[in-house]
Amino acid sequence: MLDNTKSVAFHTLGCKLNFAETSTIARQLLELGFKKVLFDDSADVYIINTCSVTDNADKECKTIVKRALNKNPEALICVIGCYAQLKPKEIAEIEGVDLVLGAKEKFNIYKYILELKKDSDAQIHSCEIDEADFFVGSYSIGDRTRAFLKVQDGCDYKCTYCTIPLARGISRSSTLENVLIQAQEISKKNIKEIVLTGVNIGDYGKGEFGNKKHEHTFFELVKELDKVPGIERIRISSIEPNLLKNETIDFVSQSKVFVPHFHIPLQSGSDDILKKMKRRYLSGLYKERVSKIRSVIADACIGVDVIVGFPGETEEKFMETYNFIQSLPISYLHVFTYSERENTEAIAMEGVVSISERKKRNKMLKILSEKKRHAFYESQLGKIKTVLWEHENKNGMMFGYTENYVRVTQPYNEKLINQLEEIYLDSIDASGNVLVKSAIFHNTFVIG
Repeated sequence: MLDNTKSVAFHTLGCKLNFAETSTIARQLLELGFKKVLFDDSADVYIINTCSVTDNADKECKTIVKRALNKNPEALICVIGCYAQLKPKEIAEIEGVDLVLGAKEKFNIYKYILELKKDSDAQIHSCEIDEADFFVGSYSIGDRTRAFLKVQDGCDYKCTYCTIPLARGISRSSTLENVLIQAQEISKKNIKEIVLTGVNIGDYGKGEFGNKKHEHTFFELVKELDKVPGIERIRISSIEPNLLKNETIDFVSQSKVFVPHFHIPLQSGSDDILKKMKRRYLSGLYKERVSKIRSVIADACIGVDVIVGFPGETEEKFMETYNFIQSLPISYLHVFTYSERENTEAIAMEGVVSISERKKRNKMLKILSEKKRHAFYESQLGKIKTVLWEHENKNGMMFGYTENYVRVTQPYNEKLINQLEEIYLDSIDASGNVLVKSAIFHNTFVIG
């Protein structure tokens, strides 16, 4: 049996939302007396927050459990998150796992681990997903220069490839008042940038007070956050194209706080495939959104999610996607290879694409992504931007991002961590990195 003076380590897989929740759970335990250590250190408790987006979640989980036990074979191993909600029994069978908590129970982890003993059989506490109808506010601090602020959870969409509604439940939102309070808390900790996150953040306002109505809209949230003093940057994470309204784009174009960076899932450029996926838009709407952004924010960075190898994606339909993306003035891609997921409609669909073909298409789009990124960087040369330097020291180099998401690197300088610095984007080297000069000190840096 544990007391609350023991050490605890965390490992997070997946999205920004998971990082926000892990950080909140960590703060809860620290307030109760636990000592946080790095995951590669010896700890009394290891908490693994899992993801279920891809089909290798089980492999990842086993590997991470093994890493923890190599550090301390007597440690208590607790697994939470989406994979834990979807397949708790499967996780419980992993050697060394002591506790599995579902979507509802993970926020009460403290009461479970204090009574937990190292045993041969793992304990499972997992609710039916329709019980996950409440909202727990979360945000991440301390692990990164920017903070991830959770404003929404769950999803009411029924995309045929996705398990997220099964893992996180219905769409519900933090109250506007609570979001503003948490944003103020973050601003007082000298954090320069907040990233708004959720499962479907454009649906913000639904379930705000435990009902299905929209008490507020995402646009109203954006306008109120823009007024919070002390925050220099707010970045919108992934938002559905049908929920990204022109009024929001126009507002961001005039805001000094919201940065010119949009990440908009596309998934396919073929209308036939979009219909099979049960997405809530077609390629025409997506093109309109990108055109609107470019018309009012010429330097905006636009990221795109795309899935290759969905059932029924013939070579012709894949090339529709490829050519559609190629025609758009976007900045980069996140490419996902379709993987069969239990309890989804897509798993029973005809027209299965071979694994080798999925890999080929993935590679083609990643090459296209690099070309798009290079072209976007080229378009920014000769301009003055502001970079926020991060704390990571990788082989003597440090990194940062401009407001429009151009990645900057320079020799590590501890004094610049969490500092905003004006820079001049100068040139691109032979490796595809962008050389820049500080607009103030005329130092030479590298962006890549």
